[in-house]
Order: sequence, then C-alpha cells, then structure tokens
Amino acid sequence: MQGVRHGGFPAFIKQTDMAKHIGAHVSASGGVSNAILNAEAIGADAFALFTRNQKSWTSKPLTTEEIHGFQMLLAERGFEARYVLPHDSYLINLGNPDEEMLQKSRAAFFDEMKRAEQLGLTMVNFHPGSHLGKIGEEECLDQIARELNLVLDKTQGVTAVIENTAGQGTNLGWKFEHIARIIAGVEDKSRVGVCIDTCHTLAAGYDLSTTMGYDFTMEEFERVIGFQYLRAIHLNDSKKGAGSHVDRHECIGEGMLGKAFFERFMKDDRFNDMPIILETPDPTRWKEEIAWLRSVE
Repeated sequence: MQGVRHGGFPAFIKQTDMAKHIGAHVSASGGVSNAILNAEAIGADAFALFTRNQKSWTSKPLTTEEIHGFQMLLAERGFEARYVLPHDSYLINLGNPDEEMLQKSRAAFFDEMKRAEQLGLTMVNFHPGSHLGKIGEEECLDQIARELNLVLDKTQGVTAVIENTAGQGTNLGWKFEHIARIIAGVEDKSRVGVCIDTCHTLAAGYDLSTTMGYDFTMEEFERVIGFQYLRAIHLNDSKKGAGSHVDRHECIGEGMLGKAFFERFMKDDRFNDMPIILETPDPTRWKEEIAWLRSVE
C-alpha cells in the first residue's frame, strides 16, 4: 500500500497525576445524563456518547432541564468535561458530493457541535467523510475542511476531532496525509484535533502489533500531522490484520493487535490527559477490560 507505513503514534502533554482516563462509548438512552451513570457503572473516568439519535437527520433540541441536569450530574459524579467525547451521527458525510445530502450533513454536524457547546463539553468526534467515487480524494478533503470552517464560525469553545478510518469503501481519513490535508484547510487550528482509533489504524496498514511498527507509526504521526493535534483515543483490538481496510473491532487482547500492544500503550505516558474510549464489541466486558488496562499501566 503506497504511502502507508508502520508503527505507533505520538500523544499529548502529560497530566500532573500521570493517570490514563479510560471509559467506553456508553448508552445515552433515556437522556444524556444516563450516559454519566452508565460510565460510572463500569468504573470509567472518561466516556463517549451520542447526544442525539444517531440514526436520524434531525432530533429534538436539548431542554434547559436536560442541559442543567447533565452538567450537575457530571460534576456530582466526579467527571471532567474534557474527558467526555461526543460522537456525531454516522449519517453525516461532510465530503458528500451531492449538494442536497451535503446540506443535510452540514446542518446535522452544526447541531452536534451546538449540543456539545450547550452541554459544556469541549469536543465532537467525527469521521471525515467519503467521496462516494464521484469526486477526487483531494477535492473531497478540501470540501471537508471548508465545511468545518463554516461550522466552527457558528460555534464556540468546541473542537472538531477528526477520527482516522480503516479505509473501507470510499471513506477517507485512513492515511495520516488525508487528515493533515483537512487540518491544513481549517482556518482556526486551535479548534481542530485528531482521534486515533487503534483498530482503524491497524486496518489502514499501520502495524501497531509490533514494537518496531508501534514506534515507526508514532514517528509518522508526528511527522505528517503533529502530536499537538492529538485529542483522544478509541482503544480497540481488531478482528482483521494490518492493511485489511476492514473495520471490525475486537475485545481487548483478543484480536490482531494482541495484549502486548495494550500493555505497551498503557505504559506510554504520552497518552495521558485525553479520553481513551473503548468501542469493543461486548459491553458486558467493559468494566473488566477497563480494570485490566489499569492493572498493566
């Protein structure tokens, strides 16, 4: 695979307590505040959630009561807003070449960013988009950057966090160079960041399963993007191997990454001070997985 190399990835400045902040993408069914309780139940000190129905283009606005209730419970249960990572709807494609669908995506993404702002959160995680085989890669990446500029101009205090992808189909964002081009086109670079998904990284061809690969990908991430943009991690094992371009998550230590990768990751202080989110396929094991990860830190 031309342009794809192997290794790990760099991270951000250490937090003073040196601790990792680990959680999972928990359910917000019944109201956004329920995500806090669900995160607490698995022993998390970070979490991800959908702040709206991810299967619908439109959702009811958050009420004042919902907003205040979320903020009060978050503080009461000891969570910090900077370790909460909302994920946008999978329907959204800011690279869509169809104007009607692009307008729907733009409106929905604005709503996602606005909801995070209302809840007092600092980030929204999103998949960059797909060209659907109708426009070129560079044109699509530049369009995504333009769409981010439009939404960032209309919101405050929330960073748009680009998640790398496995490269299935016509999805972009699987090469570090794709993400770097989007960032280059964003006018306010203080409000754009990156979330690295470890399953997606392996599937894209960056072989995190070996020590040499881990180190080399880390160097590549810093060279191409810059670790100052890293804001979050999706920590997942992978059912498929390096370069498969297949997005299939596996439980921690049971896939192609293996336990040695997660032990190496947890001992790497460069991943402190950011949300580390599990999206592994068995929610009943999240508490166990979080406990194991902390045991090898």
